[in-house]
Amino acid sequence: MDTSSATPILHQNRWWHRFLRLKTTLSSELSGAVGDLGTFIPIVLTLTLVSHLDLSTTLIFTSLYNISTGLLFGLPMPVQPMKSIAAVAVSELPHLTTAQIATAGVTTAATLLILGATGLMSFFYRFIPLPVVRGVQLSQGLSFAFSAIKYVRYNQNFVTSKSTTRRSWLGLDGLILAISALLFLVLTTGSGGDNHTTNDNDNNSLTRSQRRVSKRLRVLSAIPSALIVFLFGLVLCFIRDPSIIKDLKFGPSRIQPLKITWEDWKIGFLRGAIPQIPLSILNSVIAVCKLSTDLFPDHEVSATKVSVSVGIMNLVGCWFGAMPVCHGAGGLAGQYRFGARSGASVIFLGIGKLVIGLLFGNSFVRILNQFPIGILGVLLLFAGIELAMASKDMNTKEQSFVMLVCAAVSLTGSSAALGFGCGILLHLLLKLRSMECSCFGFLRSKSSASAVESTPSV
Repeated sequence: MDTSSATPILHQNRWWHRFLRLKTTLSSELSGAVGDLGTFIPIVLTLTLVSHLDLSTTLIFTSLYNISTGLLFGLPMPVQPMKSIAAVAVSELPHLTTAQIATAGVTTAATLLILGATGLMSFFYRFIPLPVVRGVQLSQGLSFAFSAIKYVRYNQNFVTSKSTTRRSWLGLDGLILAISALLFLVLTTGSGGDNHTTNDNDNNSLTRSQRRVSKRLRVLSAIPSALIVFLFGLVLCFIRDPSIIKDLKFGPSRIQPLKITWEDWKIGFLRGAIPQIPLSILNSVIAVCKLSTDLFPDHEVSATKVSVSVGIMNLVGCWFGAMPVCHGAGGLAGQYRFGARSGASVIFLGIGKLVIGLLFGNSFVRILNQFPIGILGVLLLFAGIELAMASKDMNTKEQSFVMLVCAAVSLTGSSAALGFGCGILLHLLLKLRSMECSCFGFLRSKSSASAVESTPSV
């Protein structure tokens, strides 16, 4: 055998495998970058239309957040809107102003920064029972999934935050389009697992049929499916309303500090921060740290680091009118579901936001206003299901019982804090029930001794 001719072929094959592996990794990170846009776009669009949020400022600041967190954590750590503040801002009358939204974000961020800097957040993270955290994750994931189904089935009025008429089957935002996107994502990404990844040694032990299946799965996983669906939705925006092109204005808006009054501080804290703080502690810090440990066992993320990160981001951007943000477990689940495995995914997303913010500024809201809501619903559905599936590690009936009660209360009460409180109380009651109590043991021993004394001797 001519080894001299076989060596270049071997090196060529190795180079080709490295190239394919790099290409697959890059496409997965790009696809994962848009994994949490199913929540980001509706909330940003709603705040822009209702509360006159400066979209250009928000895109620029959140892009810097994305790039910073990608470099800091080395994981696809998401940057998502503070959902409770956004819900209060658009659903309650009178609507919160931009300054009041900013004060709600600043006071929430200051609370998280203090908890993180003092070590209290790490204390909470260590001692909160896992079933309670899983209950919060399950409720948040199912809440995303329920909202996603509404997006797919019904037309949405984001100004009033309500579903309207049933979505038609045909059209550029019809049911057929949404179902086609859903089927495409299922075909290319499957259930979101990594079962298709095999190394060369494992591949040699497979049969010919198994190797063909493995090769097909590798090819499908290399497709940046979520990115393709999102870009297709952007193309449909211009087809649905060609006048968008005329309305686009190039250049960002002027970034300047907000004028905030004492009344803004009071309203922002009472109406916005108070309901947001427990949600941020549970979902944006504790739940996201637990989920990151599940998804990346070799890369531990501390609760202190996440809490301080949320605090610093908002203490910088909110003063200039940027939307209050946090690190949500749902965003992490969505980005992971579509292939994100490193900080590169959120860095790519940050670069994209920065280009859009600098190039189109506030006029980009015209494009977002025509984005097919059914496609956003499909992306949000996968993110919600991935987050809910984190609760599959409950091994005992007692753990499952606590988790399900916590999730049920969170969903029906629309409050993660209420579900968390019920879960903690239930967990303590179950532990108390099975605890060996010294007074009960003393009474049992005393009754046994009395019984022996009363027994007549033979």
